[in-house]
Amino acid sequence: MAKRVAVLLAGCGVLDGSEIHEASAVLVHLSREGAQAEVYAPNMPQMHVVDHVKGQPVPEQRNVLVESARIARGNIKELAKLDVKGLDALIIPGGFGVAKNLSTWATQGKNCSISKEVEDVLRAFHAAHKPIGLCCISPVLAAKIFPGCEVTVGHDTECEQWPYAKTAEAMKELGCRHVNSQVTEVHVDTRNRLVTTSAFMCNAPIHDIHDGIGKMVREVLRLA
Repeated sequence: MAKRVAVLLAGCGVLDGSEIHEASAVLVHLSREGAQAEVYAPNMPQMHVVDHVKGQPVPEQRNVLVESARIARGNIKELAKLDVKGLDALIIPGGFGVAKNLSTWATQGKNCSISKEVEDVLRAFHAAHKPIGLCCISPVLAAKIFPGCEVTVGHDTECEQWPYAKTAEAMKELGCRHVNSQVTEVHVDTRNRLVTTSAFMCNAPIHDIHDGIGKMVREVLRLA
């Protein structure tokens, strides 16, 4: 039987929701591997709405579930309806929506809180020993919830290629082990069944990001 994988989205658009290329890559690779993706999002207001041309917030209000439905082509469920018993794995693409809507990492960093609904889902998969795939900024969720876990967001030294490397330092302060990796690589924490890859934390060609996400998906399915 096809493995059923929950894909948790945080809106639509890198600056205020899920990173669209990452979300699409996850869905493409799941399809290629013969897995069945089930897309979920919390039914909640976004932290704010960003004009992606100007990169500035605008005075609008949007809903995370409604915006995520754009990526899922309408085939989406409320996160509150997710039942871990019928699913084999969980994958969360990146994008600032993870740090703004699923958590408060964007404003509070390591002192952030995570949406109770999101935290409950992550803990449920972890308790059931079912794998969790995280890319780009989403490994911060695991760093906050699972002390001592091993993750990667790429590199921990800031440079032109790795402009968000300070994220790794903040995660280390939470007590997790950060493993430096290239954009096409993944890190597997076998004890916690976490698979992470850096994706757009790196200034890299989009095909390399796509390939790294593909490795993440394959490792998640191998563990499922």
